[in-house]
Amino acid sequence: MAEAKPFGISKRAVWEAYQRVKENRGAAGVDGQSLEDFERDLANNLYTLWNRLASGSYFPPPVLAVEIPKACGGKRRLGVPTVSDRIAQMVVKKAFEPEVEPYFHPDSYGYRPGKSALQAVGVTRQRCWQYDYVLEFDIKGLFDAIDRRLLMRAVAKHTDCRWVRLYIERWLVAPFAQADGTRVARTSGTPQGGVVSPLLANLFLHYVFDKWMDRHCAVQPFARYADDGVVHCRSEAQARWLKARLDERFRDCGLALHPEKTRVVCCNVTKPLGEGVHKTFDFLGYCFRPRLVRRRNGRMVVGFTPAISQAAAKRVRAEVRRWRLHRRTFASVQDLAQAVNPVIRGWIQYYGAYNRSALVPLLRHIDWHLLKWVKTKYRKRGRSWRRARRWLGRVARHQSALFAHWRVVRPCAAE
Repeated sequence: MAEAKPFGISKRAVWEAYQRVKENRGAAGVDGQSLEDFERDLANNLYTLWNRLASGSYFPPPVLAVEIPKACGGKRRLGVPTVSDRIAQMVVKKAFEPEVEPYFHPDSYGYRPGKSALQAVGVTRQRCWQYDYVLEFDIKGLFDAIDRRLLMRAVAKHTDCRWVRLYIERWLVAPFAQADGTRVARTSGTPQGGVVSPLLANLFLHYVFDKWMDRHCAVQPFARYADDGVVHCRSEAQARWLKARLDERFRDCGLALHPEKTRVVCCNVTKPLGEGVHKTFDFLGYCFRPRLVRRRNGRMVVGFTPAISQAAAKRVRAEVRRWRLHRRTFASVQDLAQAVNPVIRGWIQYYGAYNRSALVPLLRHIDWHLLKWVKTKYRKRGRSWRRARRWLGRVARHQSALFAHWRVVRPCAAE
């Protein structure tokens, strides 16, 4: 006879959640158990987790607090759940997401199935041609500042499933575990890094911002990716009015606009800039600013268009340096290509979607590190930069698609 449990959570749901977590990988949590450790006794671990979830006796362990540097400076605190807790959160997410997803705004792009950051960049690019001003905004510390009471009201509005509500509430109160072993109680927010946290943050902002915009500013289109967004305005006065209203709205809901990342931007290259109005803004790794663009008829005009931002380019260069290619003298050039191509391909697909020519200096930077590898590995051939270039040039002529970026730009050595 099947075991009677108060909550109708199937073993298949736990198994499917494990498969999703396995695909996403991730670091060990506070218990130090990696995914590989968890899989050594997989059947027993999954059964134990299912038994606790279905019986209502599952209580989330503390979330490991990890600080990582922000691109703009400072630190961001991530919460790393244990492997079993990630699986439990995935079970709840898979049950809750279909309940709320149909209600989300079409211009909310962050952490949603079928939505992407590139879609947000594309629609923003089009609207910058139609509207003269943009209000760029960023919410300060969104994940740490979410009001639990308001969030649980939103959760209850979309589901009457007892176990979904129960476990979300328990995750909201799970403490942080510091690196030194101490535990810190949390009074607000949902840990950034949790499986279910992006969904909860989207639900919170759906009512705080998306629905509010539909009620009060329906004529002003916006694009929001989690806590980062832009609103298009007809005039500078409209943008300033909206900025004041949004600041008030967010404060009423326990949030705050980032003072340095929230600003009014003029997208019309022919208009003079007012006091405090900017002429560029960064959104999702792209910098929007006036640039020379070629029309279909071949004429060159100044347009307000996106290309990879300086901050994103800096991160790419730093990542290439971290590869330390010149130290991999044990590897062949084919081994190097196999190791780095997935990352390079991802950069090209994302940052090359608009104004791909802006990527050329970055791709040249990768070639420079390849030349350093040639000089280190082949002491005789790489005695001079000229010889290293000749060697890499011969490789490029015979294997022009060996490195992913060689499909976009020919290496200097091959020209």
